[in-house]
Amino acid sequence: MRVEHHWWNGDIRLQRRDVFVRTDGNLWEVEAQLGGPEGKSKVQQCPGRASAMILADAWRGPRWQWREL
Repeated sequence: MRVEHHWWNGDIRLQRRDVFVRTDGNLWEVEAQLGGPEGKSKVQQCPGRASAMILADAWRGPRWQWREL
């Protein structure tokens, strides 16, 4: 799977959050990480790009100033 989008909340401590949108061309998934690569994560399969982007927007929320990497 390749990463189509990756957002980071800008926090380098315990509150670090990352949201990824990935695809292999057919399948789409969104992953939310808390605490960086060694922290917790949740992955949700999506039926297409539009639904993956909607879910990624919802998981990011308005709390932090997100940056796309």
